[in-house]
Amino acid sequence: MRRDDRAPKPDAPVYEGAERLQKVLAAAGVGSRRACEDLIFRRRVTVNGRVAQLGDKADPAHDVIHVDGERLQADTRLVYLAMNKPRGVVSTMADEKGRAALSDFLGNRVEQRVYHVGRLDADSEGLLLLTNDGTLAHRLMHPSYGVQKTYLCEVTGPIPRNLGKRLAAGIELEDGPVKVDSFKVVDTLGKTAQVEVSLHEGRKHIVRRLLAEVGHPVSRLVRTAMGPIRLGDLRAGRTRRLTNAEVAALFKAVGD
Repeated sequence: MRRDDRAPKPDAPVYEGAERLQKVLAAAGVGSRRACEDLIFRRRVTVNGRVAQLGDKADPAHDVIHVDGERLQADTRLVYLAMNKPRGVVSTMADEKGRAALSDFLGNRVEQRVYHVGRLDADSEGLLLLTNDGTLAHRLMHPSYGVQKTYLCEVTGPIPRNLGKRLAAGIELEDGPVKVDSFKVVDTLGKTAQVEVSLHEGRKHIVRRLLAEVGHPVSRLVRTAMGPIRLGDLRAGRTRRLTNAEVAALFKAVGD
């Protein structure tokens, strides 16, 4: 006899905080409960790698849920923010020297305590991610996951035609070689040029050191993307919450 797909699976733990799966999905913004039931019925939802069935329960704090193969962060206690860090602000939540810090721009809009993912030096600006999801933050920062970062830089020109090839082949710095994933000239104005640099590196001041090494010191640096998340038109000093799709894309970028 064919096993009833709805039969409980004894090796699938049910946590104390578990709720009906369609309720968990709806609370995470997937859709109405009826729409979420339809997703479950159509076998488009998995919990901890298992195809979910109507009647299943899940605990957002413990269970790993995917919808159509995309990781869903259903734990509403977790916060994911994008911030456009202004120039002159240090990449710490609070600064013992009294300098402008990241928390100064959050106000009372975020109840949870969040942390910045990676750093931008005080003279640099642009995209920072803030979250209280320690596991994801660790993976985004760890070099083994190779999350790409993109920067728009104002540098001393003119830019030779072969510079992109040189940077892609690799440049030797004092702490080891570095090479870019992509490089392009965005604009030129007299002796100044705007260039876009993408790389997986995360060493301190790596973009500034790299471009200075090839004779094009940086006068302004803006991080425009981190993995799948883009700065877009977010104004300096402002933050926004990432969408479910953006959070799912971050998990995908680190192989989850």
